Amino acid sequence: MSLTVFAVVLLAAFLHAAWNAVVKGGGDKLLSTVMVAVTAGLMAALALPALPQPAAASWPFIAASVGVHVVYFALVARIYRSADMSLTYPLMRGCAPLLVALASVGWLGEHLSALAWGGIAVISLGILAMAGGARGPRGLPGSREGVWLALLNALVIATYTLIDGTGVRRSGAPVAYAFWIFVLTALPLAAWALATRRQQLGGYVRRNLVFALVGGGGTLASYGLSLWAMTRAPVAPVAALREASILFGALISALLLKERVGAARVGAACLIAAGVATLRFA
Repeated sequence: MSLTVFAVVLLAAFLHAAWNAVVKGGGDKLLSTVMVAVTAGLMAALALPALPQPAAASWPFIAASVGVHVVYFALVARIYRSADMSLTYPLMRGCAPLLVALASVGWLGEHLSALAWGGIAVISLGILAMAGGARGPRGLPGSREGVWLALLNALVIATYTLIDGTGVRRSGAPVAYAFWIFVLTALPLAAWALATRRQQLGGYVRRNLVFALVGGGGTLASYGLSLWAMTRAPVAPVAALREASILFGALISALLLKERVGAARVGAACLIAAGVATLRFA
């Protein structure tokens, strides 16, 4: 992986952690999630007329990805009502590269070295350590639900990563490919918010407009940069390197969201990050 691709994916990781912090810091997790996604869709819609469009062969992948992304955003909103970001964020983001690495061997024909599989094992240990210490903001049993939903969302993340890792290579236009996903994902999410939170929606957006712009721009840029990188390097290493967002997420949780991040969680997050780094350099 070239230095340029490496730096781009690290930037994508930071931006991804930032938009997740916007959702976690919002008073209404559903509205925050929808607000970020719809803002990203609007930004993408404004830019699309000036971009080369994806090839026809990539549109089935765009359609499939949109469906999976809707599930992803819905789960993010539900998860952050159940458990701390410092717990659920590493689980979601740390499990996904394991699944991508396993599936990419058969799906994409990518091959991993012994060192790469060692990195996978280290990540697994970190994830088990993180899940074993699951405790909610007030020690409520509901935090266990957050853990299981985070693991489910890791499968969702791996699914859309593999779909898009394949589709973007057929598109001939990685930026437009990513932007169409956000435009089409925003439509059902906006309809969902109007159906369930119509009365609160307008006021909530007005009060959080700056966060909407930061979060929307962050998620749009993060995924767009990641998909561009997947056209320049194998999917599994890119997906793994992007999970440096785990450390950014832990820092944001502790410094900005003022969540309690104990030594066990910090150690587990570092173990996951070490495994991710091993996978990156394998």
